[in-house]
Amino acid sequence: MLRTARGALVLSMLALAAPATAVAGTSATAATTATTPTSTTPTTPTTPTTPTTPTTPVAPPASASMRLALEGVFSLKSRNVTVTGRALRVNGSVRPFIGKQVVVLHIWKGRRLLKSATVKVLRSRSGTFGFFSVRFVSGSAGSLNITAIHVSTPEQVRVVAKPQKVDVVSPVAGPGSTGTFVSLIQSRLAALHFAVPQDGVYDELTQNAILAYRKVRGFDRIFTLDPSVIHGLLNGIGTFPVRYPKQGRHVEADLTDQVIALINGSKVYRIYPISSGKPSTPTVLGTYHVYMKTPGYLPDGMYYSNFFYTGYAIHGYDPSPTYPASHGCLRLPIDDAIDVYNWIPLGTTVDVYYGPN
Repeated sequence: MLRTARGALVLSMLALAAPATAVAGTSATAATTATTPTSTTPTTPTTPTTPTTPTTPVAPPASASMRLALEGVFSLKSRNVTVTGRALRVNGSVRPFIGKQVVVLHIWKGRRLLKSATVKVLRSRSGTFGFFSVRFVSGSAGSLNITAIHVSTPEQVRVVAKPQKVDVVSPVAGPGSTGTFVSLIQSRLAALHFAVPQDGVYDELTQNAILAYRKVRGFDRIFTLDPSVIHGLLNGIGTFPVRYPKQGRHVEADLTDQVIALINGSKVYRIYPISSGKPSTPTVLGTYHVYMKTPGYLPDGMYYSNFFYTGYAIHGYDPSPTYPASHGCLRLPIDDAIDVYNWIPLGTTVDVYYGPN
């Protein structure tokens, strides 16, 4: 019994000692941890960076086109022609319109610079293109060369327009003369429908056309190509007013102006000078129709005749003066008679009247 009690006592003492040992062990470990220095690597501070702004790419200069057009000149067999002392205008366009555009324009005669102009390009109404204009008057005859350069800018490239050429001629001509100015006058007469050749020769047919033009304008009835005639022709003044446009292919004879016009509806084909009946044998007035045609000469000198009322006819005759002198017929210059005869078929209406003064 005593051994058993001692054993139990020993076990109890051992049991009480065990927790103490465990606590002591924990404390020792903590102490060790507390006394052991912790080694750390120092951190290098990071320098703050400035944010970068993205770079906008610079657009390259825009491509462009430029054209020149001439105003106040005439096209004559693919040539631009004008006369001394007459203003012409150089009009240009630039595509696209960007703004702050400048064009340098030069006008040369041979190696001589006649005009240099730096002009701003203006915005068109639509804004799709720009335009500019330069006026010029040549005081002497010669061949002009017109150039234009669009100055380069950061927004638009340098552009060179196709040059334009103009032939400037002196406005002087007379019977027997030839050349560019005669051709120009003939082309302007033809544009107003006066019967005239297009050969550059100032012949009798050209004189007849000038006479007819002077009659329509109310000028002196002579054959002279004077400044008033030149000015009117170059400005397109001097049309024949059609009185009976609903009559189709017909002839109108204006006894006031002493001309006849060959007409298709409302469009004049050609105009010729005539000499109608003198006061003692006046030409009949009214509307008639060609009932007979006789080619060649008749015994009394009538040439290529178109009869429209009894013995009254449209025919050639020599002389055919600038005033009423016939026996009632409508006399044409001999040189014009065949052309008129060939244009008038049988049955053609002929209207004879006095026009306004």
